[in-house]
Amino acid sequence: MKLAVLSRNPNCYSTRRLLQASRARGHDAVVLDTLQFSIDLAEGNPQLFYRSEQVCDLDSVIPRIGSSVTHFGTALVRQFEQMDVFCANSSQGIANSRDKLRALQILSRHHIGMPPTTFVRNQRDVLPAIRRVGGAPVIIKLLEGTQGVGVILAESEKIAEAIVETMQSTKQNVLVQKFVAESKGRDIRAFVVGNRVVASIRRVAHGNEYRSNIHRGGRTEQVELSDADQRIAVRAAQIMGLCVAGVDMLESKTGPQIMEVNSSPGLEGIETCTQLDIAGAIVDYVAAQVDFPEIDIRQRLTVRRGFGVTEIFVPDDSGFVGKTIDEAGLAQQDINVLTLYRGTTVIPNPGLNCCLEAGDRMLCFGRLEAMRGMVPGKVRFQRGPKTQEIESPLVMPKRNAA
Repeated sequence: MKLAVLSRNPNCYSTRRLLQASRARGHDAVVLDTLQFSIDLAEGNPQLFYRSEQVCDLDSVIPRIGSSVTHFGTALVRQFEQMDVFCANSSQGIANSRDKLRALQILSRHHIGMPPTTFVRNQRDVLPAIRRVGGAPVIIKLLEGTQGVGVILAESEKIAEAIVETMQSTKQNVLVQKFVAESKGRDIRAFVVGNRVVASIRRVAHGNEYRSNIHRGGRTEQVELSDADQRIAVRAAQIMGLCVAGVDMLESKTGPQIMEVNSSPGLEGIETCTQLDIAGAIVDYVAAQVDFPEIDIRQRLTVRRGFGVTEIFVPDDSGFVGKTIDEAGLAQQDINVLTLYRGTTVIPNPGLNCCLEAGDRMLCFGRLEAMRGMVPGKVRFQRGPKTQEIESPLVMPKRNAA
């Protein structure tokens, strides 16, 4: 496999470890500076040039896109995607995770714990918003801060109100978030690769510091997550569209609270603490995907007009409750259930004998007309299930010769 690590700094620990792990496994690996590419767009022929030389023989890339180059970096990853080069993280996933407001908006429709958070622009709404998340103390965050920069603990409502107003006056957008007191100065970093947590650590702040980031002097200790907590971390990464992610969680009385999903998690702190080869796990995952790539069904399925993918909700008064998928007669209406969501549990490819319960959500592929009739008007208005008609031909991703 020919692999490239997209990084502006070839000497940083994470980049060096990914290069080392790739070469130790016999792969042809290089580091390419994110900003040294040119993106060429032409009908039916997306191309990339690196320092004026055409890029045409890569099998995969591992993006390490810094926050300062997010716009160009995601455009570059998107171009690799158009060229059917496997990317360890998608351009959409990176963009989703980089904006804290967008990330929390995406997570908020799912049954995943997260601290109550508010975003306001009008100064008159600041104090009511602070009270809606539980009142002081609160955490105030810049939308695009990293490594603990732009995170402030406000001990009183007046202080919080003054901080938000001051930041808004300088054109800074901020989030106001409930302060989880029992986790003060501590959080969990779960490192997700593919569909599993390969390592997890607890980060503990130094002294009276409430931010536990390693860059701010925090110490780390290895921690063993429960199966349930691991599933939550993996699901958070998948919801964001990331295959490689650092999922940051607070330990609260009601269970883990997702704080952030990082698309370029650092390796040094967690590898040093756990003594695990996380870089190797990333490379192994990428190699497996290159050998047997996943396919986006929304783009690859061969269907006639009128077929597509949508989400069907099973309310309490639905005739589906208590019936199996087979008894519900979905197959007879050209509807296949791809995934069943039940609370925090995800059941891929549920069998025909799977019994449906109130509150289930089914991701289905089939005849749109039949599926629309199964979406109650109230749910359709409140939730707006995404229905997408598919017309793309069935084409396996093209791979350039190594």
